[in-house]
Amino acid sequence: MSNEPLREKGIRWIMTGMAFTSLFALLGIMLFLFAEGLPLFASYNPGQFFAGMFWYPTSDPPEFGILPLIIASLAVMLVAVCIAVPLGVLTAAYLTEIAGNNVRRVVKPFVELLAALPSVVIGFFGMVVVAPFLQETFDLATGLNLFNAGLMLAFMSVPTICSVAEDALFAVPRSLREASLALGATRWETTRKVVLPAALSGIGTAVMLGMSRAIGETMVVLMVAGGAAMIPGSLFDPVRPMPASIAAEMAEAPFRGDHYHALFATGLVLFLFTLCFNLVAHSISERYKQTGSSSL
Repeated sequence: MSNEPLREKGIRWIMTGMAFTSLFALLGIMLFLFAEGLPLFASYNPGQFFAGMFWYPTSDPPEFGILPLIIASLAVMLVAVCIAVPLGVLTAAYLTEIAGNNVRRVVKPFVELLAALPSVVIGFFGMVVVAPFLQETFDLATGLNLFNAGLMLAFMSVPTICSVAEDALFAVPRSLREASLALGATRWETTRKVVLPAALSGIGTAVMLGMSRAIGETMVVLMVAGGAAMIPGSLFDPVRPMPASIAAEMAEAPFRGDHYHALFATGLVLFLFTLCFNLVAHSISERYKQTGSSSL
């Protein structure tokens, strides 16, 4: 008995150390990105980097304007979210409010299976199946474009959005559903006017996490976005998001050269985007917990 407090204290310290390992890893990544990305601005104008329209690392002098890359990343993310949010949220609503236990046990594993698919497999599907279909159907110069990339990223974001939204819908107190049905509302009216608004904060968290997944994905956009570093004029223009540019050029960039530092600076911008999305998702989640606990 006398050794029990010491054992518990040791377990607590081990768990604390494991938790702080993640924080130290994140801090190390941040410091590394800043250390390798900021030296670019000693010789290159920050205004030209963030607002420049051209990305030509091999020209003389080189041009490192990432505005087309930023716009491409945001455009691909927006297309993916516009497709994935209705699919994910409505699937979650179906699983929680309509589907029976037997149907849920069959459907949910298939939805989660999308998250287990390697991104390179989804990229191959976009290249081999979706790209020729888009090219022939819409008479395009290439099927590797913004819409194709957004569609593939939507498939990858649906499991995240569905899982988080489903947890939020399950957390809505059953008494709210029963009170709405007792007042004469149909099941659809209860879902639309009572359950979904009550779970809105959790659904917002799901959307933000889906956005983080979409903007940070590399392999899919490298394979199906088209690789053109330009501002898109339509959904069917080829684009080059930030992750694709980093993955395509890092192996060719001279070590510690301007091109090398420009790619790390681009990675720093991408990291800040995803960090902001995750911080917003965490804020929404905390508000959701407070709202849920107060309603109970």
